Amino acid sequence: MTVAIQQAQQLLDFIDASPSPSHAVQVMVSKLAAFGFTGLDEKAAWQLPVGGRFYVVRDDSSLIAFVVGQQGLAETGFKIIGAHTDSPGLRVKPNVSVLCDGYVRLGVEVYGSPILATFTDRDLGLAGRISYQDGQGGVASVLLDFKRPLLRLPNLAIHLNRGVNDDGLKIHKQLELPLLLSRAISGQLPHDYFIGLLSQQSGIAKEAILSWELNAYDTQKGALWGADNEFYSNSQLDNLASCDAALQALLDEAVLQADSTLVAAFFDHEEIGSESKKGADGSFLPDVLQRIAYATGTGHEDFARALANSFLISADMAHAYQPNFPNAYEPDHKILVNGGPVIKINASQRYSTESVSEAQFARWCQLEGVPYQKYSHRCDLPCGTTIGPITSAKLGIRTVDIGNPLWAMHSIRESAGVLDHHYLIKVLKRFFKA
Repeated sequence: MTVAIQQAQQLLDFIDASPSPSHAVQVMVSKLAAFGFTGLDEKAAWQLPVGGRFYVVRDDSSLIAFVVGQQGLAETGFKIIGAHTDSPGLRVKPNVSVLCDGYVRLGVEVYGSPILATFTDRDLGLAGRISYQDGQGGVASVLLDFKRPLLRLPNLAIHLNRGVNDDGLKIHKQLELPLLLSRAISGQLPHDYFIGLLSQQSGIAKEAILSWELNAYDTQKGALWGADNEFYSNSQLDNLASCDAALQALLDEAVLQADSTLVAAFFDHEEIGSESKKGADGSFLPDVLQRIAYATGTGHEDFARALANSFLISADMAHAYQPNFPNAYEPDHKILVNGGPVIKINASQRYSTESVSEAQFARWCQLEGVPYQKYSHRCDLPCGTTIGPITSAKLGIRTVDIGNPLWAMHSIRESAGVLDHHYLIKVLKRFFKA
């Protein structure tokens, strides 16, 4: 259990340092650099020697890391693990600050499908990136994190909302989501006040700031919990937990010596459909795989063979059984926290798993002595999806959708199992070494 707790604490530290997708990529880049990975520029020509360790970042918040295999691509293909860097939440609007009844409120837009009620009464920070005029006639960007409680969405007192415990908390997305920032300052325009805060935190002159991509986040640190510290909780477990497991699996010296070409792909924008230049439905992964092939002397025909010999694990969190709500689950597919990684199956291909990829993942679990579970959604509830079906269809690569059990998916404070994170790292290492 000691190793498992250490791995879970490493995950919590990673999330605490990653209040936005761009910050998550920044942290992963630092970990990759410590293992000898070199950054590549998509605008430059690539030289990729056998055994080389490289990474590519697209637009700050998507990352693909890879190791050039010792054997030819056509024979071994790519071994790919895919996950996503974004999480549901609240994103700051362009015309952001609004003066209302003596308070400055921050206008926000819903990103993805968060459980909005969980954002109330939390100590919210603000993080992301700002873009600015760099002084040479160009535009540059810098990451920003206030690293303190800056915003809040106070709940309405029960005396003014008597039915909240029976009807649930309902928040009007347009009228009731603006976040409280400060008391109004006499003679200060709210927008100018906000730009001043960005300038003060970033060191960029107010007049140079042009735009931003910022999100509210929970400043509470992640924690181990349970009688034996068998669980952990934090924001953004969906899906930074999968990103961390994939990265911990890749950054193992035995794995890094593998004969096959290994790829760990982390995409932004999964929570809103993946359709962007840096999302899984964009060109990022196909571009990188093709460039790896061409830079290593693999022609068009052999590249097609390589894809046919490839395998993708789409790693995203899974719905853990919550015993207080038994009717929400398919009764014959209750997956348990600390019961092992979950193979996700859906007949309509909302998950990309089919019988062969299912069996292969199950076999890797067996070889590592890792328990595994199988999940199917209730037939009378709509099923979510992942990057798996998108990527598999785009590239024609055999794919399995898996993930660890998670309570309160899309809450600002999610929970999962310490042993499950350990199990997933073990089986992902086996996949890379297979």
